[in-house]
Amino acid sequence: MRELIYSRNAVYETLSAKRRQVFSIDIAEGVQDKGKIEQILQLAKEQKIKVNRVPRPKLDKVHQNNQGIVAEVSGYPYADVLDILEHANGELPFILMLDSLQDPQNFGTLIRTAEALGVHGVVIPSARTVDVTPAVVNASSGASEHMLIAQANLSQTIDALKDNDIWVVGLDQAGAEIEAGSRHLKGALALVVGSEGEGLHDLVRKKCDIVLKLPMKGKIESLNAAVAGSVALYLAYLNRS
Repeated sequence: MRELIYSRNAVYETLSAKRRQVFSIDIAEGVQDKGKIEQILQLAKEQKIKVNRVPRPKLDKVHQNNQGIVAEVSGYPYADVLDILEHANGELPFILMLDSLQDPQNFGTLIRTAEALGVHGVVIPSARTVDVTPAVVNASSGASEHMLIAQANLSQTIDALKDNDIWVVGLDQAGAEIEAGSRHLKGALALVVGSEGEGLHDLVRKKCDIVLKLPMKGKIESLNAAVAGSVALYLAYLNRS
């Protein structure tokens, strides 16, 4: 399976991570060899990847926001949950689980936040969820290429994480409010974020050790999945410091 990755950060991080095979790179005619493009060209030269100069309309057929560059690459290399646990490498595991997220922008935003905060891996369901598509890679600014992402049954994965003494916290508007310095966000942790419309599925909610929600003072009832999940990840990150 081959995919077309677009935008400068997405292509650059794909080359930097070296987790996919990059078959070729197309750069729009007239794009100057400076900044991120210059860095991409250097990596392409080092990795012996063919670079073509093509008319911009060819790239616009891939995506309107291509930023003058498209790379043909192999499919996304999903990891296993065991890989994520091993990636912790002596640290207390810090894992993000996404319960049937549908929006690529939300998924990409959460991957980017998770990667920035040192999350060891992300687990998504095997079905009925957004995959790591080129749109997700772009939305994450290429952070997906450095993040271990596993596809697995969430209920069974929660059981396995509990067997490894990892505390599982669901994030849902039906939960109790998170308190400052919450003990529930300390130590080995898996944070489960629900889908945009339905929140956590009943079985996943029941499997969590506790379900929490972000305290809100405004008139808006809730934040979207990406914002709420990012805030909760930052709170957990601060508790780990």
